[in-house]
This record gives sequence, structure tokens and C-alpha cells, in this order.
Amino acid sequence: MLAKSVYCALLLAGAALAAPVFAADWLQFGHDATHSGNNSAETSISASNVSQLISLYPTPVVLPAKVDGAPVYASGVSTPNGVRDLLFLFGSDNFSDFSSTTGTLMAIDAANGSVVWSKAISGSASSSTQHASASPAIDAAKQYVYSFGVDGYAHKYKIGDGSEVLTSGPTGWPQRVTLKPDVEKAAGSLMIAKSGGTEYLHVVLNGYNGDEGDYQGHNVAINLATGTQKIFNVMCSDVTTLLGSGGCGAVHHGGIWGRGGATYDAATNRVYVATGNGTFSANEGGKNWGDSVLALGVDGSSGGNGAPLDSYTPGNYQQLQDQDEDLGSISMAILPVPAGSTVQHLGMQVGKDANLYLIDLDNMSGSGGPAHVGGEIQSLAVPQGGNGMKEQPSVWVNPSDGSTWLFVGNVFGHGISGLQLGLDSANRPHLTARWTQNDSSTSSIVANGVLYDAGSCNNGICVVARNPLTGNVLWTSPTIAYPHWQSPILVNGAIYIVDGDGKLWKFGLDQALSDVVFQNGFDA
Repeated sequence: MLAKSVYCALLLAGAALAAPVFAADWLQFGHDATHSGNNSAETSISASNVSQLISLYPTPVVLPAKVDGAPVYASGVSTPNGVRDLLFLFGSDNFSDFSSTTGTLMAIDAANGSVVWSKAISGSASSSTQHASASPAIDAAKQYVYSFGVDGYAHKYKIGDGSEVLTSGPTGWPQRVTLKPDVEKAAGSLMIAKSGGTEYLHVVLNGYNGDEGDYQGHNVAINLATGTQKIFNVMCSDVTTLLGSGGCGAVHHGGIWGRGGATYDAATNRVYVATGNGTFSANEGGKNWGDSVLALGVDGSSGGNGAPLDSYTPGNYQQLQDQDEDLGSISMAILPVPAGSTVQHLGMQVGKDANLYLIDLDNMSGSGGPAHVGGEIQSLAVPQGGNGMKEQPSVWVNPSDGSTWLFVGNVFGHGISGLQLGLDSANRPHLTARWTQNDSSTSSIVANGVLYDAGSCNNGICVVARNPLTGNVLWTSPTIAYPHWQSPILVNGAIYIVDGDGKLWKFGLDQALSDVVFQNGFDA
């Protein structure tokens, strides 16, 4: 048997490979209600050891349903089989085509990939190629997980055993979020915003593939304390209830599509939704808000008479509509501003036209209210070019100098770029491109000074770790199947991602040496 001093040396060696982790969570898409993608609680994986990451599952885990999004994660959950760290994923019943005649919410043991519980909901999608890809969301107390159901309802489940909360009345669960589940779905993820001690669940709706049918995008905000709803319809916005078939006449579309769904900024206490497709007529007194960014109250409230609290619409909105270059293909990003900025609250919107728009969230059009056109602080092309932008950017504040960075990727072969936020000569926020890598990229995330995405590698796709200041590659995973909207998360020293074949991967540092020491009962 080795001496105690040898075990202590092994313990120190193991600690060098992986610093101790503490229980953190990733409760909704993009880590937080702003969808920053930045896990500031991560401490174990860094630029100095990221090259040592290995696959932590013996083989990738084949999930029981096809997942077309990102997982969420809750640590220390009490289940019937003990305390577990759980991943929650929403999938569909058909591996080959993402068919959503049945949607399945799965709770997966993060340690070994086994299914702890799952719940399937049948729906009525009108085409075998239609699917919903909304990531679920978990409340701050980690009591419940909320998921879109392809039946047209938002469902509420107890996080530990998956038992569904079923209550009666107009504020009961499940909560109806569309009257037309055959043509309306949630592609954008569920988001929970907390303000004044109250949590609000936001569910955004859009159409199915090909912009088929009589759909109208809308945001449903549910007060999780009372179960009451507020609805904002992008088309026919003066109607504050769910629209049924033909309920908006000949006006269709206006979906809210972004991966993150609604975005919440605690500094303004407002929620922002970005729309794509559909007519814009608000500047002429109409009630249609296609290709716009709309500000709502944290509870989903509007300004009355069909108007949001504020709005931004680019001057080329008609071109965006005519060419299907949806402004709202991505959810808004919130950017912390530099010291001395004349703008205090800043948003960034990018759409399928591959232009970045900086927006003053205190005066979105520069004209003092909603329904105006133009007024962005800055507009610039995505540095790597391309169109069809649908990947959520990530946002990071460099601890070395306090500067804000924005990372924008495109999975369809164009690349990923890093932009730094500064000030122009008038002390207004200004983005400058610092690097571009011509590797396709999914929605990115940042943790402990390392940027991650699923991107091009070795004539395939890998999870890639990069230096956020240069884009240089620090590590690549084994090749995974080509993703669609799937993207990684990193929490408690492990990266999780589902690939295009429906397999769950886990990457982390080898902690075997540390485990051996602790299992032998020595106290170094």
C-alpha cells in the first residue's frame, strides 16, 4: 500500500487537473434571463487546463427523444432515488425528422446520462417535418420545471419526480399559450424573469417551418405566483387575448423566433421580444409590428391601445419582409456599457440580414416612444459575413479591463467573430470587430475566461474552446454529429451538448486521481 504522503501527492496532482467545484445551476437558455451565455460561477475549467478535457461518458448517451435545443441544469435535486444533478431537455418523438406529434420533457442524471423521469405530450402539428425546439426553464427555487407542450399549453412539473401540477380555473395549470397548436409553436425558449420577488414565465410563439398557415406571433407572460396571464399579439396588437383561426383577418405571421425567446433586462425592468416576418404598420397608426424589437413590462404589460412600451424598427423593414430576412431570428442581447457612455442601457439585435443594430433601451428609436422607424445608435455588418443568422450571441465582460465583448456565430459555414464595445467620439457605444474565425458556429457560451461553441474542426463538427480575445482554438472535442439548433452549456466543471444524432455528450477534466484519494479515506 502506498504511503499517506504518496496519496497526498496524488491528491495535489488531481487538484491541479480539476479545482473543486461547487453547486451552480443553468436554469434557462443562455444561463440567465438576458441569455448572456456567461456562467460567471465556473472556476474549475480555465484557459490553463481546458486542453485536458476528455469525454466523461463512456459513450455518448442516446436520448429517448430528438432534442433540437440546449439543455438546462439544476444541481442537488431530491429525486425518489436520492439527490441528483439533473439536465432537462425537450425533444420530439421522431429521430429522423424532428416530428412533433409528441413532445417529451426529459430529466437526465448528469452524472451518467440515465433517464430519471420523462413526460410525453401529444399534439397536432400539421406536418411530419414540424418541430418545437424551446428549451425548458426552471424557477429560482428549483421546485418546478416549465416546458412548452406541442398540445398548445405550457406545462409545470415538479422538478424531482416529474409529477405534473394540474389545477383548475382560468389561472390553473397547464396554461394555454396558443389556440392554434397545428400552426403555432415555440421555437424560442421559455424565459423566467424575476422582479420584486415575483417570477414571470414568458412563452413566445411563432409558426412552423415554411411560414405555413394562419399564425401570429405573440408573447404570453404568466405570473407564477398567481397564474394570471398578459398577452401581446405582434399582429392585431390591440387584441389582448389569444387569437383563434382567422382572428386577425388576412394578417398573418410576425413570429417571435429567437433561440432565447424573450429577453429580460433587470436594469430597465423590461422584457424585449424581436419579431420576424409579417406586416409593419404601426408607424401609420396600424397594429402590426413585423420585423421590430418590442419592449414590454416584466409582467408582459404594454403601453395600451395595442402599443408596446417602446419599439425599434429598422428603416429597411419592408426589404426585410420582402426578402424573408427576419430581424427577429435571434433574441436581443444586453450589453453592459463602458464608463462615460451617454447611453446607460444598451441592446444589440441581429437578424437574418447579418447586420448588428445597437439600440438605446431608454429611447429605442431615438424619437421618444414606440412606432417610429430607425434611430439605432450603430449598424454594422456581421464581420464574418453570411446571412441566415439564427445563433444566439454571447456577452462577456473582460475582468482584466472591464470591457464588454460580443461573440456572434453562424452555424451555416460563415464563422464566428469577437467584437469589443467602446465609445465613439460623441461617447456613444460603438462596436469594433477584433477577430474573425472562418469556422461555422452554434450559439456560443463563455465561462471562466474561455469561449465555447460547436464549430468546424477536422472536416467535421466539434465542441471548440477559444481564447475570447483572439478566437484562437485552445481545445477541440471528438467529432460530434452536425448540429441544428443544439448548443452547449458549461456548469460545475462539465460541458453538455446534444448533437444532431440525438446523442448527449459530456466533457470535463479527469478527476480520477482525486477520487482514488478520497475513496481511500486519507485526509491530506
